[in-house]
Amino acid sequence: MELHILEHSLKVASIAKEGIQICTHGLIKLAFLPSKTRCKFFSLTETPEDYTIIVDEDGFKELPESEYLSVADATWLALNVVSGGGSATSSQPIGVTKIAKSVIAPLADHNISVFMLSTYQTDFILVRERDLPMVMHTLSSEFTLLRVVNGETVAANSTGVTNGFVKPKLVPRPIIHPLSSPSNMFCVTSLDPDTLPSVATLLMDVMFYSGGAKETGGQTEDSGHIRFFSFSLIEGYISLVMDEQTTRRFPNNVLFTSASGELWKMVRIGGQPLGFGKFRLKLQANDLLLL
Repeated sequence: MELHILEHSLKVASIAKEGIQICTHGLIKLAFLPSKTRCKFFSLTETPEDYTIIVDEDGFKELPESEYLSVADATWLALNVVSGGGSATSSQPIGVTKIAKSVIAPLADHNISVFMLSTYQTDFILVRERDLPMVMHTLSSEFTLLRVVNGETVAANSTGVTNGFVKPKLVPRPIIHPLSSPSNMFCVTSLDPDTLPSVATLLMDVMFYSGGAKETGGQTEDSGHIRFFSFSLIEGYISLVMDEQTTRRFPNNVLFTSASGELWKMVRIGGQPLGFGKFRLKLQANDLLLL
């Protein structure tokens, strides 16, 4: 298998629900007017707690400074596992289970935190830029390492480095983070970028105006439902994650869905965002899993 190191330098940030209107102009430009920016990697996810943004440095310039915008200190790089060659963003996904075994687990053994971003097209593993030499050293025996430079894919040479971390002996320990699962089901889908203008008004309503701060704690009247929506535009490919009810708002034949109508169940880990220190895995959008 190949491990592609993409050339995007990424920022991870959080926008408080009450401050989303301050950033709306920049976010709409990034999502719906990509030709007006130099941004190539943009993802926006709404959860009950906040909005999470993953964006490259060019896209980050579109966001205003605000007390409601909290930015992680580190710069992140996106990795993509490709089976049998091909483009990183349009390759056949190999699945999170295989990624967890072949990428995340070895990095966890070396005390390296990661951040997962799954889209309709593929799965990205984000690592801190400063950790890249150790990441390459750890994974070089299992993967052909390639790096994207100025749009061209070239071989990436591993360096013999170590972070000095010694894997501790595994001992049984209790599970301290509770799991919960909302009652609504979710759809991972996409749409043709050419059709984006025809549903732009609907998407903006879903992203910024249908819920958010108007709902106490992000919950609907049915406490079993959770407010969650994700929009990604990465190298021209659009990905959407929304609950089944939201998909019904879209016109027929606009969204790409499987013939089987596959839906996903969400699992939340912990009662609040766990951050990068609790696990050596940070799940996108405040520790949520789709199963």
